[in-house]
Amino acid sequence: MATARLPGLFAPKPVDARAHESDGGLRRAVGALDLTALGVGAVIGTGIFVVIGQAIGDSGPAIVLSFALAGLTCLFSALSYAELASTMPVSGSAYAYVYATMGELPAWIIGWDLIIEYGISVAAVAVGWGAYLQDLLASLTGLELPDAIAGPPGDGGAVNLPAALLVAAIGALLVVGVRESARANTVMVVLKIAVLLFFVAVGASAFQASHFDDFAPNGFAGIANAGALIFFAYIGFDAISTAGGEARRPGRDLPIAIIGALAIATLLYVGVALAAVGLAPADELAGSDAPLTDAIRAAGVGAWAGDLLSAGALVAISSVVLTILFGQTRIVFAMARDGLMPGWFARLSGRRTPARITIVFAAVIALLAALIPLSELAELVNIGTLFAFVLVNVGVVWLRHARPDLPRRFRVPLVPIVPGIGAALCIYLMTKLSAETWWRFAVWLALGLALYAAYGRRHSRVRNPG
Repeated sequence: MATARLPGLFAPKPVDARAHESDGGLRRAVGALDLTALGVGAVIGTGIFVVIGQAIGDSGPAIVLSFALAGLTCLFSALSYAELASTMPVSGSAYAYVYATMGELPAWIIGWDLIIEYGISVAAVAVGWGAYLQDLLASLTGLELPDAIAGPPGDGGAVNLPAALLVAAIGALLVVGVRESARANTVMVVLKIAVLLFFVAVGASAFQASHFDDFAPNGFAGIANAGALIFFAYIGFDAISTAGGEARRPGRDLPIAIIGALAIATLLYVGVALAAVGLAPADELAGSDAPLTDAIRAAGVGAWAGDLLSAGALVAISSVVLTILFGQTRIVFAMARDGLMPGWFARLSGRRTPARITIVFAAVIALLAALIPLSELAELVNIGTLFAFVLVNVGVVWLRHARPDLPRRFRVPLVPIVPGIGAALCIYLMTKLSAETWWRFAVWLALGLALYAAYGRRHSRVRNPG
């Protein structure tokens, strides 16, 4: 059964072509362990080390349930990602999957959405890195960076120089090569898991059950509102699917890595949230830029433990910047390969990496990290991610109907029920985001549609095969 060819803006890229394309020469050099580490590296970072302090004011001690709600939302979508990744193991993530199912215009919309999701995510986590660097420097040396170079406008500073320098350094590492980047990320992932397990152990040794007495001060509404923000802590597992063109055994390894990374992150998050509230009352953590370090210090465990947490946060957040920036460059590469972005972006360096994309986007993201506060960045990332998850869940149902004969190494159970639940949960969390976030997202999509009309539809290789 051939893939239906819809005219005009909804012309799909044939699934068979998408499943077997060469990805323009990208090197297949990563295995299941590297891919799982890529996912864990992308997920565990600013979300647990920073955003918990911004969300706990809504949820109180019930932030544990907020993490569970956000994780459950991701689980349904992760299953859909796993099926599509095993079916079409190429670069591009949700963009590639939507192109093969719903057609070119929806693919452009989701690709454009993913560009801002990944880009703003990198900027946001880099801002969180700067906060922990400040804390560690002050504790170890008594020195503090001047506000003018340590925070963006709106947060009492002029420019967040540490955040910008981090993005620049990670961009340089990605230009060197995917194998080197994967090895560096694996080392960072091992270190940050060890630090979080240390935090859980400290929390268990000084646990105060009384901190959970007023468990949900704002009821389920507070839990859900916190969950919508905490969703930021889970963003990144989908970055695994952007490496489909560089996986050695993508049909087998991508589903293992996607589901495995989400499971590891969820277990760690719930344990860390329990430990944090057990160490310090929720109202003392609310608004903190370094909540885990503050929790340990509030419990009187010792300054050395707080310093260790801050150092661990720096490693953790660095690996998030690496993996998410990696994912963004692969999405833009896929769009350029399809003609929807300038072909200049699709040219590889001598080390077979998309160096041009990496340099351009690292520069733009470094500028964002230097000038925009974390709170404004996090919600914009969330709405973009949730929107992408909705379309991936719909894409599974769509492709099951359009191509039931297509080989699938992994299959979502109970289709369309499970993808339907995944899409519904994402839409529910989207409704909990602020009106400002919605209109900013609408403006970004409008800009994307204008760019598609001016360039993408004229140069699309599917619409213009000659």
